[in-house]
Amino acid sequence: MSDLSLTILPETANDALPIERLHERTFGPGRFVLSAYRIREHVDHLLDLSFTARIGTLLVGSVRQLPIMVGDTKALLLGPLTVEPPFRGRGVGRALLDRALKDARAKGHRLVLLVGDEAYYSRVGFKAVPKGRASMPGPVDYSRLLVAELVDGAFSDVSGAIRPDWSVVRSGA
Repeated sequence: MSDLSLTILPETANDALPIERLHERTFGPGRFVLSAYRIREHVDHLLDLSFTARIGTLLVGSVRQLPIMVGDTKALLLGPLTVEPPFRGRGVGRALLDRALKDARAKGHRLVLLVGDEAYYSRVGFKAVPKGRASMPGPVDYSRLLVAELVDGAFSDVSGAIRPDWSVVRSGA
């Protein structure tokens, strides 16, 4: 981002519509059938752990995190992470990931999971969830289910179904 001034800030309620439009442009309508969206239907993302990337006032990227459970263990589900196509390959996604993981660690979270490309996300510490250790609702390519330990060994004894953290379920869900 040497040629552009990038600002990473916590998401605010006013960012909801521009982020939804960004998701529409980058992921299309097929995003709603993905397993991660099944979880997002019930639990809101955490604004203090979700971030926007801006160049000036232009929203160029977003990452969200929401509270989940893996079996009986609290964790975060990261995603979606998206960057406007003209700004890809310039470090925007990496800056969003670095901030999201740094703030999650600082707030005492121990695990972050996501469904994504291991070649991309391994650069910030994600690795494949061992086969059979966790399951998600709906269709999922388990080779793309990844975990980052924010505390060494935090995933060593964790297994089970990935589901919303019902202790923070949105009202009316």
